[in-house]
Amino acid sequence: MSAEGKLSENEKDSYDEEKGAVVTHVDLANNVQARIQNPLYGIPRKTLLKNVERFVQEKDLEDITDLFKKAALLAQSPKEFEEIPELTEDDKYHIRRETTNRWSQSRDLYLTVVICSLAAAVQGWDQTGSNGANLSFPQELGLTSEPGHPRAEINDWIVGLINSGPYIATCLIGCWLTDPLNYYFGRRGTLFWCGIFCTFSVIGQGLAQTWEQLFVCRLLLGLGMGPKATTSPVFAAENVPANIRGGLVMSWQMWTAFGIFLGFSANLALQGTGDIAWRLELGSAFLPAVPLTIGIYFCPESPRWYMKKNRYKDAYKSFCRLRNSEIQAARDLYYVHCQLVEELAVLKGTNYFMRFYELFTIPRIRRATLASWVVMIAQQMCGINIIAFYSSTIFVNAGYSSRQALLASWGFGLVNWLFAFPAVWTIDTFGRRNLLLFTFPNMAWTLLAAGFCFYIPESSSARVPLIAFFVFFFAAFYSPGEGPVPFTYSAEVFPLTHREMGMSWAVATCFFWASVLSLTFPRLLSAFGSVGAFGFYAGLNVVAFVMIFFLMPETKQRTLEELDYVFAVPTSRHASYQLKTFLPYWVRRWVLFQKVELEPLYNFDEVESITVFEKGAGH
Repeated sequence: MSAEGKLSENEKDSYDEEKGAVVTHVDLANNVQARIQNPLYGIPRKTLLKNVERFVQEKDLEDITDLFKKAALLAQSPKEFEEIPELTEDDKYHIRRETTNRWSQSRDLYLTVVICSLAAAVQGWDQTGSNGANLSFPQELGLTSEPGHPRAEINDWIVGLINSGPYIATCLIGCWLTDPLNYYFGRRGTLFWCGIFCTFSVIGQGLAQTWEQLFVCRLLLGLGMGPKATTSPVFAAENVPANIRGGLVMSWQMWTAFGIFLGFSANLALQGTGDIAWRLELGSAFLPAVPLTIGIYFCPESPRWYMKKNRYKDAYKSFCRLRNSEIQAARDLYYVHCQLVEELAVLKGTNYFMRFYELFTIPRIRRATLASWVVMIAQQMCGINIIAFYSSTIFVNAGYSSRQALLASWGFGLVNWLFAFPAVWTIDTFGRRNLLLFTFPNMAWTLLAAGFCFYIPESSSARVPLIAFFVFFFAAFYSPGEGPVPFTYSAEVFPLTHREMGMSWAVATCFFWASVLSLTFPRLLSAFGSVGAFGFYAGLNVVAFVMIFFLMPETKQRTLEELDYVFAVPTSRHASYQLKTFLPYWVRRWVLFQKVELEPLYNFDEVESITVFEKGAGH
């Protein structure tokens, strides 16, 4: 398909001169029939090869015309690759290994994942430095909130404001810098920017002399955290193959959890350093930021970003670094190009403000905007960050000493990290949506149980261990579900034209509510007590479960381009399917134990995915 290809009217059979056949087009704005379509579907062989010749001429790739002809035939009929005579045995060897050895990927692809993981570790460490520092910096900076103190209530709000500083700056400014930073500097350049801000701002926190200086440094930290949290998952999602995309992109959360664990470890190790403990706890987060800033230079740029800039030679070179063979690189480039032609026919994204406006006006993008908003706000509704930000304070209130509280927080960080590992295998098999629907009810009851344990008399030796047990149990359910899914999901659901802006929206949503949580929790804890605070967030878990059930489509094992068709399905049709088809099936299958089959939502009759062959995936 050439750059001149156009979409036909909604779901109509038409004679496509470009394809030389009668084909059924899927409307990317209103995919009522839930049909998923390969953009190469229905093109006769002769026409396809002519289209390839035109493509290589337009993109200055004529020296590898034969390679792209093979790649186009492979992208059109991936299941029949053994019968494509143009493919060599070496080509077929690499295609077979995509299924038999799916984790055998190129060194540069894994380097990209490592660097994105470093970015995540920086994020986690930045979040937990203030957790331990909360035990001492308020007293050092004259912000005590002891009962009876005349400024106790005001100081509660100031401490909350300081803790929420990075999230305020992230949601108001940092995330929205992502689009222009990526436009001018690419994914790599944006992450370099983030590394600079995440190095020097945390050093500034450790040197602050007043709470105002500390607050300003934490605001500056948000200018690095925002574009980093927005760009890093997108960078990983655009570079990895679809069949392992979830497992590798979710490394963002797994290594954010590892960064949280490192932050708790640093807090525990630095606890005995006296009056400067809080300075060292806040400033130590620069350690992983330095290798991030240096290492990003050695990664290949996102090939999809090059294609967006019409730099197809660079995109091909990048794909070659990210794939195990040239045939895979050429196949992925041509397949992505063909879908982008379809995408750009209706999704223009002409300038910064129009791209933001279109997040809410173009139906396909609006549905992705809604789904990403749901999964991101759910991360704050579940209550994980009342533990991540304030666990030391909570454990001190429960009766632990400062050191015991830091040790319990360290245990929470360890559980949070270790239980993220199962999601590496389940996120692309069990699915994003199913992970959330399983874990949210369990997070609700464990959080409620932790709150009720505060009713145990302080004289009982079981009180604090039981509180810690249910907090750890809560983290064990969070880590394989709502932990990895939001950033993985949001990084993949938006079309390339709006990916930076859409991810900015999603991450801004997450950090806006993180700032609200961080700002209000000290006062909420004082007003409601520990039982009320935990019970409040347990109830929000139930609300989040309902939102996810009705408003969040599955995305597992679909290429980024095929998701255009998934999110063209109207929200009303998706919600109706969940209520009238999926819910009755689930009750009959798992409550009444009847042998029934689930009617799939999506129709894959016209797609031969380059990554997934089973029909019904993602229902």
